[in-house]
Amino acid sequence: QVRLVESGGGLVQAGGSLRLSCAAPGFIFSFADMGWYRQAPGKQREAVAAITFGGITNYASSVEGRFTISRDDAKNTVYLQMNSLKPEDTAVYYCNALRGGSNYWGQGTQVTVSS
Repeated sequence: QVRLVESGGGLVQAGGSLRLSCAAPGFIFSFADMGWYRQAPGKQREAVAAITFGGITNYASSVEGRFTISRDDAKNTVYLQMNSLKPEDTAVYYCNALRGGSNYWGQGTQVTVSS
């Protein structure tokens, strides 16, 4: 089973920043729409940010203006820069790739924001 590999999670104080990374195999990353999702305890997984293979971005209203998604096609990697973090951003963050009708997921990385 092919999995994406996330990194960069951790513990940060409110107002701080973190950058998440997600590496994917080239055969998946090429022409894939990439996204970040998160799931807090007791809540459903929700979409956070997405970027098409053409570079068009989209954000959840709760993170608009604070988070930035980007991709480096040469490195087969997508990033999520998270600034002005809030305690409510605490969750497991998952990377997703959508290519050819198939979804691929990472194992998740924990982000904890303390107040």
